Amino acid sequence: MASNRHLGRIIALQSLYEFEFRERAGDATAEIDPIIAKNIEPYSKALGDTEFVYRLTQGVANHTKELDEALRPLAPEWPIDSIAAIDRNVLRIGLYELSRCSESVPPKVAINEAVELAKAFGSENSSKFVNGVLGTAFRQLGLDANSEGNHAEQETKPQASPEDSGSSAS
Repeated sequence: MASNRHLGRIIALQSLYEFEFRERAGDATAEIDPIIAKNIEPYSKALGDTEFVYRLTQGVANHTKELDEALRPLAPEWPIDSIAAIDRNVLRIGLYELSRCSESVPPKVAINEAVELAKAFGSENSSKFVNGVLGTAFRQLGLDANSEGNHAEQETKPQASPEDSGSSAS
């Protein structure tokens, strides 16, 4: 079984994807908190700490524009709107955890979790694309200098360029 936080990230991804889809479809009733609550409900006993899901999902939803602006130069060949919705939301979660949760989530964990989400829910090459973009973010945020022995940087080097990743543009 997935760890509580891993399951929480899955629920966060599901909630962010639904929220973005409904907003883009013009659904005026789309609100993030009821979406999170609905998606947590079937897993609340297994999840335990539902507060983590709310903090993560609300944080990403409240900072989407800033996260997207930060992602643009990290994948310049891929305009943010052309990145598949799953990949886009995985990148937002990963970047949010890298940039705003470093006190509670080590950078290696944030990147690894994002890559795992991309493997599970993205296209065949999503994990490589996510790994490359977040690896670049990791280095540009200067986190590699703060990590123990720079092991995280070695593990997060891009495996393929965005052109090779085949991230499904939608």
